[in-house]
Amino acid sequence: MASATYRLVERAMRDRKPIACMYSGYPRAICPIILGRSDGAEKALVYQFDGSSSDGPVRGDWKCFYLSKLRGAEIVDGPWRSGDSHRTSQTCVKDVDLDVNPNSPFNPKRKL
Repeated sequence: MASATYRLVERAMRDRKPIACMYSGYPRAICPIILGRSDGAEKALVYQFDGSSSDGPVRGDWKCFYLSKLRGAEIVDGPWRSGDSHRTSQTCVKDVDLDVNPNSPFNPKRKL
């Protein structure tokens, strides 16, 4: 059964709405692009367009998040951002459940 965070991320993807959250102690503004599991853990490939990380401020970068580490996640109003294409190989999510790309090369289990 999917966690509440997984369901929130799925809703953000379906509605094309960004998420504000904390991850590893840093504020993040993200748009989830791919959602699924790797070795049983719920994970998402996200495009982080604002906030920071251990490397400093982030203004547009691809990140791999364990959903169990997301804190205070909420869907917020704002434009959807997805950065550059993710058609190249990704290793974040092994078992892809959802992908915002309608022409996903990752064979998602479900369509948005």
